[in-house]
Amino acid sequence: MAVLDKLTSQEAIELENKYGAHNYHPLPVVLSRGEGVYVWDAEGKKYYDFLSAYSAVNQGHCHQKIVDAMVSQAKTLTLTSRAFYNDMLGKYEKFATDLFGFDKLLPMNTGAEAVETALKLARKWAYEVKGIDENKAEIIVCENNFHGRTTTIISFSNDPVAKKNFGPYTKGFIKIEYDNLQELQEALENNPNVAAFLVEPIQGEAGVYVPSEGYLKAAKKLCEDYNVLFIADEVQTGIARTGKMLAVDHEDVQPDVLILGKALSGGAYPVSAVLANDTIMNVIKPGNHGSTFGGNPIASAVAIAALNVVADEKLAENANKLGEIFRAELTEFCKNNHLVESVRGKGLLNAILINDSEDSSTAWDICIKLRDNGLLAKPTHGNIIRFAPPLVMNEEQLKDCISIIKKTITEFN
Repeated sequence: MAVLDKLTSQEAIELENKYGAHNYHPLPVVLSRGEGVYVWDAEGKKYYDFLSAYSAVNQGHCHQKIVDAMVSQAKTLTLTSRAFYNDMLGKYEKFATDLFGFDKLLPMNTGAEAVETALKLARKWAYEVKGIDENKAEIIVCENNFHGRTTTIISFSNDPVAKKNFGPYTKGFIKIEYDNLQELQEALENNPNVAAFLVEPIQGEAGVYVPSEGYLKAAKKLCEDYNVLFIADEVQTGIARTGKMLAVDHEDVQPDVLILGKALSGGAYPVSAVLANDTIMNVIKPGNHGSTFGGNPIASAVAIAALNVVADEKLAENANKLGEIFRAELTEFCKNNHLVESVRGKGLLNAILINDSEDSSTAWDICIKLRDNGLLAKPTHGNIIRFAPPLVMNEEQLKDCISIIKKTITEFN
């Protein structure tokens, strides 16, 4: 079979099922093209994308400026490894550190890699700067977190699907309730070996849980009081998704360590990063950490272009405005519809809670009907449907999508 042979949707699904590992349960739709807020399946049917590759495609599918940067750099130099300097990485590092307000950036490829990097960085800082005895450092995390699926990360997950039968697990983590300052304070008070607090400003995979107003600012203050690093995992919430460049910006919080990924490249290429100031980042020495592809010229060029698009097109402002419209209309709708229990979110990261049990198929079945009506979304945790369209969406398109969602749920009733 030639690479360019055109497949039907059924043929594509059968190939994946036969030759691919079954580590995902995709919605039954086969996508072959994307542009802006739209995607098309193998038969040419057009859909609104309301997932944005889990918020990786904030700038829209195949944004011309990002694609142009990628193609241009790919024709010049793709990879050097970090055995040599390249003429793009320094430009990217300066651009990103200036933008986000940090001294240094450590480049990686995927979100999970960036989280692993932040964990290593926090531990090394704990031993060499804070003075914790070696191999005693602990990191506070939150219940129902999602930071990736590496062995270390699932060690502090409480998702049995991600965790069961992958042990033995990595030690050194203290788990507390999300959005609970009292538990955070107790964990800090009772353990002098705490190196860091790792937190999602909004828990996306858990179902778009937005913490109480002031939680992030108060948590950062507690970390400062106890000389503990505040690590913000903004892989999913960052790059304008929530109506600000970063979700922590809603409370004017500057993390000690910032984790970015996904939309850092506009979904065009795997790019992630960890940012911190010199007092933290300088504990990393040659040989301590790295990646053959991390900081490659294509990644650097793509990330600069992707971040420029966010600023030039005012995507944070657009996400904030459209998010308010979306939640207002869906909140009003659910008052008269028993199937939708509530709507929550910030910016264009939102979710509706379906009035059924987590082990029911209702949310999945609604997403199948949404697909039939031209909109693609996916459930999380059984009875929650996450809605996260590309941030290049306009108000007319959003209202069309709201109509599709209302119509689908009403018909489903």
